[in-house]
Amino acid sequence: MKHTKLNISLILGLVAIVGILIAQLLWTRQAYGLEEKKFTQKAHIALLEVAKKLYEGTNHELPSDNPVQKVSNDYYIVNVNNDFEPEILEYFLRTEFEKINLNTDFEYAMYDCQSDEMVYGNYVSADDKVRKARSIYFPKHKNLVYYFAIRFPNESTYLLGSLKFWFFLSFALIVILVVYVYSIVTIVQQRKYSELQRDFINNMTHEFKTPLSSILIASQYLSGHESLARDEKLRRYAEIIITQGGKLNSHIEKILDVARSDASPMQLEKVDVPLLPVLQEAADTILLKHPKAVVDIRIPEGETILADPFHFSNLAYNLIDNSIKYGNSEPVITISLNIGKDRKSLIFSDNGPGVPQNRIPFIFDKFYRISQTSRQVTGFGLGLYYVRKICKLHGWDISAKNLADGFAISIRIS
Repeated sequence: MKHTKLNISLILGLVAIVGILIAQLLWTRQAYGLEEKKFTQKAHIALLEVAKKLYEGTNHELPSDNPVQKVSNDYYIVNVNNDFEPEILEYFLRTEFEKINLNTDFEYAMYDCQSDEMVYGNYVSADDKVRKARSIYFPKHKNLVYYFAIRFPNESTYLLGSLKFWFFLSFALIVILVVYVYSIVTIVQQRKYSELQRDFINNMTHEFKTPLSSILIASQYLSGHESLARDEKLRRYAEIIITQGGKLNSHIEKILDVARSDASPMQLEKVDVPLLPVLQEAADTILLKHPKAVVDIRIPEGETILADPFHFSNLAYNLIDNSIKYGNSEPVITISLNIGKDRKSLIFSDNGPGVPQNRIPFIFDKFYRISQTSRQVTGFGLGLYYVRKICKLHGWDISAKNLADGFAISIRIS
């Protein structure tokens, strides 16, 4: 059910982004068409004004028909029906184009009656850098005598430049779509790897438990045999087998608990939990394995917190056990409670060497362990990961820091 909802959300998000992108591209295309029409209108107005000025001071009148004709996208013909000078024509073209803010390159040619050919005039750059004449074909018009032709070679570039904002939005949407698709692929891959990892852990641990249970049963039977009681060395070997088997069984149970919690959310049963008895019970259990350790619990009697008793007891056990593992050869763990106006802070501190500052952000990650050169530390790096998960489910904040004489983990309880 959870995966189905996630898949539906991803598909709906993808469809929405693709739809917005398609709409944006259609709007951009429509905007390009509008800009093209606007350009054509500006060119018509400017060329009509040029034609009017060429008629001024002459005995001829401007024809009643529109003298401006658009032959192709960037090619126009203007019927003047009057003789004119090329210099005057270029001046009028520059002036009128500047008035209507038509800042793009253009080139023009004039019809010569004597040679019956189009005579190339000039290439006029928008930045006032006149270029050399280019061999561009200007076709003749059959029914006109006095006329000139004008071409806008960079009309497409000019129109695209006026749509920078639209193209920026389209590019941004394309980037968002690519990032979204990449995120979807990454999420699917991570989920696949997570499921494979969880299945592997479950299968591996279950396969381990069967032979381990047989080993523990056989070891306990041997430990009660009379021949072992008479042989000190054999009895010691049997105790080692039982002790190490118990440790391995504890690790397997912890891995299974974490795998189950990752597969389905934990259900908490919150009640008022007395702090001192729970912490004392966890400390007494730890001290059975580590008699040299000292656990100093500085919690006033009667203090309670709203928590799940089972998971909070495991949380305390893991924190104390972790402090002993990474502490000194004679570890001293102090558990204290700071009571503020709105929150309580439960602090587990030890006299260990601490953690390198750059590694503190990673100590709560799954399977993360800090290498110790002084002594061997057993475990899978799941203790603090489990602790952080329990804190998160309770709505608590957990943090860690180095002290002048040790290391401390603080839990801010809401």
